[in-house]
Amino acid sequence: MAMHEKWYAVYTKPRWEKKVAASFTERLITNYCPLNRVTRQWSDRKKTVLEPLFTSYVFVRVPEKQLYDLKKTNGVLSLVNWLGKPAVIREEEIDTIREFLTCHSNVFVAGTEISLYNTVRVNEGSLTDKEGTVIAIKNKTLKVALPSLGFTMYAEVPKASVEVLQYAAADF
Repeated sequence: MAMHEKWYAVYTKPRWEKKVAASFTERLITNYCPLNRVTRQWSDRKKTVLEPLFTSYVFVRVPEKQLYDLKKTNGVLSLVNWLGKPAVIREEEIDTIREFLTCHSNVFVAGTEISLYNTVRVNEGSLTDKEGTVIAIKNKTLKVALPSLGFTMYAEVPKASVEVLQYAAADF
């Protein structure tokens, strides 16, 4: 991999993941559409089929300059953004997905939602790198308890600016 190439995610039309991946491959663009081996039951038979693990997503490895050309691909709706910029997917995450799908079939994907009593770290703003506990959730804002000096300070921070460090026991 060239040092200037990174993995990104593109959002596709519904059920267009394989077509978009094939189009990228045709254009010699490195891509990955994780396919999950699933057994489907019909009234007369069972069949193992390959379905996209992440519906409407395909991963691509391109230089940042080439990102906006991807949007011209038939079936691509947009780039996946994080905090207003194209979301970079770490190589290790792509490798983990590949390894997991090699070893397992009938994989289920669930989003990781922030919930009450999760321990989080704030990633931006004046509270950068501060850790606390989620005590309230309202729309896209969290109320986080930040213990210090024997007192608890409460701060409202955007959901997008925190990462979960530890899930509350009730989440699993």
